[in-house]
Amino acid sequence: MVSIKGGRKRLVTGAASAVTAGLAFGAFALSGTANGAAEAAEAARHAKPTIVLEHGAFADGSSWNGVIADLHAAGYPVVAAANPLRGPASDAAALRTVLDHVKGPKVLVGHSYGGNVISQAATDDPEVKALVYVAAFLPAPGESALELTGKYPGSTLPDALDPVTYQQADGSTATDLFIQQDKFRDQFAADVPSEQAALMAAEQRPVAQAALEEKATTAAWKTKPTWDIVTTRDLNIPAAVQRFMAKRAHAHTVEIAASHSVAVSHPHLVADVIEEAARATVR
Repeated sequence: MVSIKGGRKRLVTGAASAVTAGLAFGAFALSGTANGAAEAAEAARHAKPTIVLEHGAFADGSSWNGVIADLHAAGYPVVAAANPLRGPASDAAALRTVLDHVKGPKVLVGHSYGGNVISQAATDDPEVKALVYVAAFLPAPGESALELTGKYPGSTLPDALDPVTYQQADGSTATDLFIQQDKFRDQFAADVPSEQAALMAAEQRPVAQAALEEKATTAAWKTKPTWDIVTTRDLNIPAAVQRFMAKRAHAHTVEIAASHSVAVSHPHLVADVIEEAARATVR
């Protein structure tokens, strides 16, 4: 079941029809005449923004596969960035290298801990026209993912974790966090088919414990149009926490009875929300 909160908030239930604008390859276009320039300008005006996807902890870029397929079918260029999962500041710096490489307007999408990252990476970037949070954190400056998770009861993640402590090059120790593979589906992807969830468990990328404790320094959602998908059966980030953050950000909010892995279990809905953000903010 999907519910949409707020009078001005809505969900587009069908994929947007692709807008096409072909460049003329005749003599006028090739000769650089005013007609050719006008046609090129018209094509640019109708160009779709690039959708940049940032995965979260315990996942990788493949978690966006179904969403990417829908966005490609609708004519959107897409980049699924690799999130180092080391800390919001350093991960945001890595994401900014991707954003700098992608020219033109962009819609930035973050899942889970990826929300922390896009909130910092998009700050002061005029080419990022909209933010979409997918079962994600929307931290305010001074807040951490760990702090927000515990703001309301409901997360069972601590009991499912598999911490691994290791020695760093400078001699200090650090801890990476995995989800125990035999608990992964129930904890992270309860509405994903069991065989697919088993693959996700095997492919999961660990997050640094320090990354979940690091406090945000900026919040791009304060100044940019924001959409948020709230997952009401989420055992990682409780729905009450997600609602609190969405309300504070004045986000266009969609609620769905889904697990934390909503991009895998409901890719069409996630793609629809991303398209809605793109259409509403990029002209």
